[in-house]
Amino acid sequence: MESTVVRVATGTGEAVHDITAECERFAASAGGDGLLHVFVPHATAGVAIIELGSGSDDDLLAALRDLLPADDRWRHAHGSRGHGRSHVLPALVPPFATLPVTGGRLALGTWQSVALVDLNVDNPDRQVRLSFLKG
Repeated sequence: MESTVVRVATGTGEAVHDITAECERFAASAGGDGLLHVFVPHATAGVAIIELGSGSDDDLLAALRDLLPADDRWRHAHGSRGHGRSHVLPALVPPFATLPVTGGRLALGTWQSVALVDLNVDNPDRQVRLSFLKG
């Protein structure tokens, strides 16, 4: 198995950050057929396979705001207002995804991208572990 860590700056706002290019580069360098596992080792972030750039990323953030409002309802209450919702996010947007790779290329659908989803405005620096298991 080959593995690497990619660092991602998500900024100080809610983010859906496209990491498809990083995943493609790593899969190409690993070569061949196999599985690419994408893992975010954070308690407040997730990985989504979603169409990006057509408004879907904003729609995802809007849906998460509706499901997980940034208010004072959360028992986990340190950090910025509503921080506890960020700790619930990985139950809805898991911190991992596994993608098939064929001939060193991600086998994504036409409109699919790989995205880091981060609602935690208190932590602008993230890591993403990419692991390739050859078939």
